[in-house]
Amino acid sequence: MYSVTFPRVVLALLRCSIGAVALPTPGSQIPGINAFSAFTPDALKIDIPDNFESLSETDPLKWLTSARIEVTKHLQQKILRQKARNIILFLGDGMSISTITAARILKGQKAGYLGEEQKLSFESFPFTGLSKTYCVDRQVADSASTATAYFTGVKTNYGMLGVGPAVSRGDCKGMNEAQNRLTSIATWAQASDRIAGLVTTTRVTHASPAGMYAHVADRGWESDADVIKDKLDPSECEDIASQLVTKLPGMDLRVILGGGRQEFLPKSMIDEEGKNGNRKDGRNLIELWKSIRIANSQKGEYVSDKASLLSVSPTTQYLLGLFDSSHMPYAEELATTDKPSLSDMTAAAIKVLDKNPKGYFLFVEGGRIDHGHHKTKAQKALIETIGFAEAIEVALKMTDPEETLIVVTADHGHTMTISGYPKRGNDILGVAEVSDVDQLTYTTLSYANGPSNKTLLGQDKCARYNLTNLDVTGDRNFMYPGTVPLHSETHDGSDVAVYATGPRSFMFSGNYEQNYLPVAMAYAACIGPYEKGCI
Repeated sequence: MYSVTFPRVVLALLRCSIGAVALPTPGSQIPGINAFSAFTPDALKIDIPDNFESLSETDPLKWLTSARIEVTKHLQQKILRQKARNIILFLGDGMSISTITAARILKGQKAGYLGEEQKLSFESFPFTGLSKTYCVDRQVADSASTATAYFTGVKTNYGMLGVGPAVSRGDCKGMNEAQNRLTSIATWAQASDRIAGLVTTTRVTHASPAGMYAHVADRGWESDADVIKDKLDPSECEDIASQLVTKLPGMDLRVILGGGRQEFLPKSMIDEEGKNGNRKDGRNLIELWKSIRIANSQKGEYVSDKASLLSVSPTTQYLLGLFDSSHMPYAEELATTDKPSLSDMTAAAIKVLDKNPKGYFLFVEGGRIDHGHHKTKAQKALIETIGFAEAIEVALKMTDPEETLIVVTADHGHTMTISGYPKRGNDILGVAEVSDVDQLTYTTLSYANGPSNKTLLGQDKCARYNLTNLDVTGDRNFMYPGTVPLHSETHDGSDVAVYATGPRSFMFSGNYEQNYLPVAMAYAACIGPYEKGCI
């Protein structure tokens, strides 16, 4: 218990914001863990007009009333200071702030609204912050270096996973030296009698999920074939898939769901979809995973399609699901497949992990947001973001907000911008205006660079492409214009947003380095560096 003294200027501002309501007198003290929550609903009562919902946006009363409602929500926000039992980290790969904005608008417009005024599920979280994404040797980071930061608390070099910045890319010897190998929040959780799992729409050996369990000097070493391709010895440079199955913390992850079967199977073997594996060592790591479960008297289950995922036994302790040879399909393509959605996988993961009375750490990645952006297929990236937000809604419904910390963020941004001066409610996927220079239309969404062939295809190789007769909004594979021609659009170096709710979520407000995230999550749950020094 502690008291907060409200200065005269704060009380004056509160009165101006809320109106004639009962507030503490200047200098008064309000006891309680959270001073703001001490304000009663009566004290914050606002006279909301009966016709508020139908008020036009041209009526100032609509805006003033909605702002006062928001003030009241903030003052009544309950701050949870107790230890978190569970932590769920949701990562939208490449989910820049402009991606969130555009996805919010698209979701609203699909539901019949103007769009701009809508919210994605996590945008209602009480605490937000900004994370700085650069890595040790690059101004603009990749998904491996950022994963190392938000899993281990240490920033590293571009392309590296789970090893410190003293290691150079491709350095097998350096990656195996104890002083260079970093421990992740998954290890911290397991050491505290919690369990851990991961869910992704990419290969489970891809950069983001691999940051949770792997220690490699090159993110590309997903199977031994990749190591051999770089003219190195897999016995010295163990590949990512092998580490996941045979080394801690990967081998003790209770849930592994995503794509990437090819990295676990030998080249001679054909998988469920008729595709060959990638491995050259002849090992079948899926069967090895199963044998490890049996040897340790653990109830393990391997699934490869949606139906089997949805019928997982309630007694299952370890769950491995590989639903595609490579990355999983984009969300919009799932309806014609037998593969689960990110929401399906999230729900299945929570069901398995929640059986542990001590709690769990779960990582959930919407990985194909990033892939849509790299191809400048903005509509795909935005639909992926909407699906990502839906998975977060599933987690919110399945967990107790008093005991589960949920953090939502991105690893880095992309170069997509929302520009021009389109009218309110204009199709976010469509044309913004006509240029006053070349008299051609331009789209609201565009990229600073990328592979779009609709940028430099004028008669003289300099003029912009004429979009007039193209189905910009209807074609989900439409490649939005990129200024600098590249085979793949790049990441950007801007800060990314962080949203948090649940126990100790207030710690995620502000602007901070990306490597702060796992350390703050560890403090929230009293694990890792705070296992013995946490209240």
